[in-house]
Amino acid sequence: MSTSLSASTLLAVPLAPLVGSALAGILGTKFGGNWFGRRLCHSLTILGVLVSFILSAMTLKAVAMDGARFNETIYEWMVIGGLKMEIGFMVDGLTAMMMCVVTFVSLMVHIYTIGYMEEDAGYNRFFAYISLFTFSMLMLVMSNNLLQLFFGWEAVGLVSYLLIGFWYNKPTAIFANMKAFLVNRVGDFGFILGIGLIAAYTGTLNYTEIFEKLPELAHVEFPWYILGQDAMLMTVIGICLFIGAMGKSAQFPLHVWLPDSMEGPTPISALIHAATMVTAGIFMVARMSPIYELSDTALNFILIIGAITALFMGFLGIIQNDIKRVVAYSTLSQLGYMTVALGASAYSVAVFHLMTHAFFKALLFLAAGSVIIGMHHNQDIRYMGGVRKYMPITWLTFLLGTLALIGTPLFSGFYSKDAIIEAVHFSNLPASGFAYFAVLAGVFVTAFYSFRLYFLVFHGAERYDQNPEAHGHHHHHDDHGDGKPHESPWVVTVPLLLLAIPSVVIGYMTIGPMLFGDFLADAITVNTEAHPAMAEFAAVFSGPLGMVAHAFFTPPLYLAAAGALSAWYMYMVNPALPAAIARKLRPIVVILENKYYMDWINENVIAKAARGIGVGLWKGGDRGVIEAGVVNLSWKVIGFFAGIVRRVQTGYLYHYAFVMIVGVLAFMTYFVWLAK
Repeated sequence: MSTSLSASTLLAVPLAPLVGSALAGILGTKFGGNWFGRRLCHSLTILGVLVSFILSAMTLKAVAMDGARFNETIYEWMVIGGLKMEIGFMVDGLTAMMMCVVTFVSLMVHIYTIGYMEEDAGYNRFFAYISLFTFSMLMLVMSNNLLQLFFGWEAVGLVSYLLIGFWYNKPTAIFANMKAFLVNRVGDFGFILGIGLIAAYTGTLNYTEIFEKLPELAHVEFPWYILGQDAMLMTVIGICLFIGAMGKSAQFPLHVWLPDSMEGPTPISALIHAATMVTAGIFMVARMSPIYELSDTALNFILIIGAITALFMGFLGIIQNDIKRVVAYSTLSQLGYMTVALGASAYSVAVFHLMTHAFFKALLFLAAGSVIIGMHHNQDIRYMGGVRKYMPITWLTFLLGTLALIGTPLFSGFYSKDAIIEAVHFSNLPASGFAYFAVLAGVFVTAFYSFRLYFLVFHGAERYDQNPEAHGHHHHHDDHGDGKPHESPWVVTVPLLLLAIPSVVIGYMTIGPMLFGDFLADAITVNTEAHPAMAEFAAVFSGPLGMVAHAFFTPPLYLAAAGALSAWYMYMVNPALPAAIARKLRPIVVILENKYYMDWINENVIAKAARGIGVGLWKGGDRGVIEAGVVNLSWKVIGFFAGIVRRVQTGYLYHYAFVMIVGVLAFMTYFVWLAK
């Protein structure tokens, strides 16, 4: 096995975007005196990400073709007892694939941003943020230890806060970024508990050393009385780590931040939702597969959460009218699919869907942004229609992305989505029955809301003049005055075309080596005896073309076709039907419009309960026990005794002599009594 990867080359991958971010963020803003203009700032940040992508592609080639691997410490920060805290890289198939996906999508977003943010006052600041975001994600996926993983984990959360609230004069943006930050803190609390337990029981934060010690911890019970018995340590660690993934990868019920993050500019929606932040949780669980293979309870928990997210978040996409929010809810649903695959021990399938989804979802978001530019910043699909003839490149690329999303045979999404459904079908876990139903039903739902969006935007009657806010938006691009759409500039359409290519072909090209080859073999661990889903899937897999032929004998293809045809009939042929159905099913529509009342529960139940607990701890604990009981009581007791002792300190010599004589007599009496 070749080990030709050099530490300096790998170090340049995350540092190149960091340097670009620092230069643009300091010298291109008021903070550093606005020395750099717009062209120099976007050139520097794009160059940094381009260098990172080229080095990542070279690394992927070395890993895939030559079997190169890297797992070394780059810098030792400190040692506490026997616990080493260090910066290091682990590069295997999983890392190399993630590096390429992150840098390629980021590069496309950087180029696209030149056109989208053309007239925004915060242009240089935006480029600094998205480059910093890329650096953070690369540090996360390249890490070989939990400390560095946690650093990258928190850094992407922090930068996403800055990006979602990029338009900081907009109250909804400020509310959205605070919501994202707080919800992620809930998940991160579980995540850091899991890391703490691993450090406590293994004495290390290094992946390789942790995995070596797992066999001796497999049967250790955690002294935590749950449901009448102690839980297994691996179950508690696995669930704690997954709670972190629930926050970062927006799984129910910690999903509420992600749709609101649409308040940020569209390039950020693509970057957060496609290749970086939301995939961090999926990546982490796949990386920690040796831990999850030791706990069926944790896997069942993951299956149930993923199945709920995949199906019920898809329902919400049906009733959305904001073009970006429809795509956002599809992201939630697809993340649910990835999570279901993780729960079925099909980690490689989850990572495969992560990769294909990154391309077609980035394409859909950027194409949606192109529509928004062309529609003079109208985002309401009720006031679109007939855009196809005005924006042919955007139309074609959006259609390709939609076909990939619904799982059309030969498109990339088909291979990864069908692989998830097959893996769940072969799973032997108790929760797999519910999960299988959810992912199958989700196929119909996905196709329905995807083609509802497609038909309302690109086909049918033009409805631009019906928009009550046609000229009310505060954004920046030229307004032609006639309300007609116009094709976007080349800096917007070229990234769409480049993303459309992998959205179509990458699944066909990579399904064999990624799922059934040795590309991910040393990155992912599966106990095939306890969890045989992937082994059984491998036995029936007959190549990418065979998978297409097999699709005609399985439900997903027909469910997807039914969803697309239903959307066509309801929005093209009989547009009065959706309103009639909505009237008949009004109670259900109200529940969907209120997003299952999750925001209401968070604000009126959980937030108030947390406030009540906080006030109780403040008044009862802080003021009552600590301040009154410990601090004030201690000085009062000391003051009381000091008052007594002060009376003895008279300053008269004969008083002290008298006390000494009394003391000597007392000692003599005591010793005489002892002698008897």
